[in-house]
Amino acid sequence: MKRLMLIMSVFSVLIVTSNKGLGGDSLLNLGPEELVQANGVDIEVPGYSVPSFVDWNNDNLKDLVIGEGGGIRDGKVRVYINVGTEPNPQFSDYFYAQSEGADLTCPASGCLGCFPRMVYWDDDTRKDLLVGQAGGTVRIFRNIGSEESPRFDDGPFLQVGQPGSKRDIDVGRRATPCVVDWNNDGNKDLVIGALDGRIYIFINEGTETEPDFLVETFAQTKGWELTVYGKRSSPVVVDLDGDSRKDILTGNTNGQLWFYSNVGTDAEPTFSDYSLVKSDGVDIDLPGSPRSRPFVCFWTGDGYFGPIDGYFDVLIGASDGKVHLYRGIPTSGDIDGDGDVDFVDFALFAVHWRQTDCGQCGGADLTDDGKVDTDDLRRFTENWLEGLGTPFSDTPQNGNPVE
Repeated sequence: MKRLMLIMSVFSVLIVTSNKGLGGDSLLNLGPEELVQANGVDIEVPGYSVPSFVDWNNDNLKDLVIGEGGGIRDGKVRVYINVGTEPNPQFSDYFYAQSEGADLTCPASGCLGCFPRMVYWDDDTRKDLLVGQAGGTVRIFRNIGSEESPRFDDGPFLQVGQPGSKRDIDVGRRATPCVVDWNNDGNKDLVIGALDGRIYIFINEGTETEPDFLVETFAQTKGWELTVYGKRSSPVVVDLDGDSRKDILTGNTNGQLWFYSNVGTDAEPTFSDYSLVKSDGVDIDLPGSPRSRPFVCFWTGDGYFGPIDGYFDVLIGASDGKVHLYRGIPTSGDIDGDGDVDFVDFALFAVHWRQTDCGQCGGADLTDDGKVDTDDLRRFTENWLEGLGTPFSDTPQNGNPVE
């Protein structure tokens, strides 16, 4: 009891004296770049890679689904089944997604072959495949196989317009779609990036199982159409600053990762200026002209990062055909690794108060000096007050099924 009273007294003083503001630009705190491997070597698909991480075969392990192709290379969808475990994904051989008894293909052009995202599109409880194409159109390949072994139909084009005047959705070039309930009405909407850098919004005026898109609008920033610098937007929609409002994370031509915070509401998003996302403290900036295409997921970890934590990880596809992985590093003070710094962590911290020579002291030694003292308490308090401890309750909305 004396220990708890003492630490609470110090804690309350630190709260009063702290001059830290609440909140931050982004909750992404990414570690160093890694390259995802299969059979012990770096995965490298022909042309430009577009990765996602989702359970393909319904075995409760997430698998790699990668779009490939571009230029003169046909666009295809490559699948690597996870033969490892949830804490330690491992991959071996791949196969291609099938449509009408043959490899699913897309007409390739420039820096895009297929841009695939798995979704539950209709009401048959089987995962389908949403695919953006280089020419700017989007197709929905419905699963005519099973949940455990998907295979797809011929993929009709998605359309927009009033009844009697429908036309194929066409964002110009380099369609990079994801599915999200943009206006919080319970229906799936389409958010699509494009070569011109804008982010196209198609609101579903139909139902959850029979989508119907009537008009085309655009994501907004400061009253203007949001346009990603460097062009070739490829949006992911997810709350990344812990305020329960959907934000935008996007790649661009230059191989960077841009974050736009939602300064509107969750049902009527509008966005701030961008900030660049960092890896290991340095702005992500892939070499060359890689056309970065991100996917936000929970990759889990390898002991240092997890094995299972509440921190978003990011996969990025690029012109080298490889899959770049950036793991989210837990916030200092999140002792239980659940994605938030809260009273549970404080209770775990208090157990080790004033201990010395205890290694990491159960995660309470935040300054790595072999003891738990007021320096560690100050760091714990600052991280709590910075608002870094909002739980990641949202599922990343990349167009993958909700799990």
